[in-house]
Amino acid sequence: MSKDKTSNQMWGGRFASGPAAIMEAINASIGFDKKLYAQDISGSLAHSEMLAETGIISADDQAKIAHGLNTILKEIEGGKFSFSTQLEDIHMNIEARLAELIGPAAGRLHTARSRNDQVAVDLRLWVKDELARVAEALKGLIAAFLERAEEHAATVMPGFTHMQAAQPVTFGHHCMAYVEMFARDLSRVRDAMARMDESPLGAAALAGTSFPIDRHMTARALGFREPTRNSLDSVSDRDFALEFLSISAISATHLSRLAEEIVIWSTPQFGFVRLSDSFSTGSSIMPQKKNPDAAELVRGKTGRVNGHLVGLLTLMKGLPLTYSKDMQEDKEAVFDTAETLDLMLAAMTGMVRDLTVNEAAMKKAAGAGYSTATDLADWLVRTLGLPFREAHHVTGRAVALAESRKVGLEKLALEELQSIHPGITDNIFSVLSVQNSVKSRTSFGGTAPSEVRKQVRAWKKRLAKA
Repeated sequence: MSKDKTSNQMWGGRFASGPAAIMEAINASIGFDKKLYAQDISGSLAHSEMLAETGIISADDQAKIAHGLNTILKEIEGGKFSFSTQLEDIHMNIEARLAELIGPAAGRLHTARSRNDQVAVDLRLWVKDELARVAEALKGLIAAFLERAEEHAATVMPGFTHMQAAQPVTFGHHCMAYVEMFARDLSRVRDAMARMDESPLGAAALAGTSFPIDRHMTARALGFREPTRNSLDSVSDRDFALEFLSISAISATHLSRLAEEIVIWSTPQFGFVRLSDSFSTGSSIMPQKKNPDAAELVRGKTGRVNGHLVGLLTLMKGLPLTYSKDMQEDKEAVFDTAETLDLMLAAMTGMVRDLTVNEAAMKKAAGAGYSTATDLADWLVRTLGLPFREAHHVTGRAVALAESRKVGLEKLALEELQSIHPGITDNIFSVLSVQNSVKSRTSFGGTAPSEVRKQVRAWKKRLAKA
């Protein structure tokens, strides 16, 4: 049988001739939706078992269908399956091969089912699997940060606002900020998995079916909590794909912020960290260069992930209920985002585990820019009872004096500080070092090493249960 005739038979009797070459090219999705082969076969096996259980098809036909589908699965995984663009998509490619293998019984598989609910369940299953992978990758990245945070709970570094040194913090505390970010990403993944845990299989084309199917049976067989409750929404919903892309874009943004910091920190001007050779490259003409290319690529790929989210939002915004062929364009965005995010998470986890921290450079920078000025103001409020605005003014004068002397606040003489405010005592010097500054920040969630260690312990327990 010619490929044109095979394609016509799959379409049905209304079409007298095969599709034009241009129509075939624009219509075919097999080039990318073949990624759904395992989910498509799983859905078909569950559907056929339900059809036999409810008496819609015979047990003999179901046995043939199951044997044929499992044969096809082995062929695809063994690289022996021939995909055809003339058969448009993964569903029709598998169905055509099933007919070759088992004959007329294959035609009974599509009873009480449409490609509309078929692709909806396939893509949901695929996204569920991918979200599970993302969850594990996020847990690995969080674990890497917890290790570094524990190791550097007392390593002093500057905290920044407006990219200006603001107050001393610890590198461990900085690492814990990313633990919080990626833990929220993990939470969003878990929420999305619970929200999309409904099977659209059985919604058929859009209106359900008159056959006595058991949708709860197929939902359970495919690992869903329950079936969807509205057939129209079932075949037109791509919220789960949008949510996956949204989660990915938010997580990629967190990865990009971290990548930007690694790029800055690894410059000679900062020298806070050094990436291992595994995550760096050299220059083609400058032998002294060691470029943080892995971090730069993570930063760059974020634009790609964000673009896929905007693309699918734009695609869906004008579609009436229910299915439109436009929705075929959802898969490439989802597939590419998944591959990109998986790579970004793996690369960043490797960088976090491998980077070398220059504690001396961090400590030196932590004292720059009069970063303990707030500690001076707080001491004036706490010890002398000054209103904060007055303490702020006194501190500003002290900073100006230190700046004119080209020394740090802790290098000013007591007499110089008393000339600004006579109530200042030598106890002030206990808060002006960066080490004492960070130790004093013991409020819940603060940068004090003792507080960082508490947070690390708490997060290790939470991660073990995640």
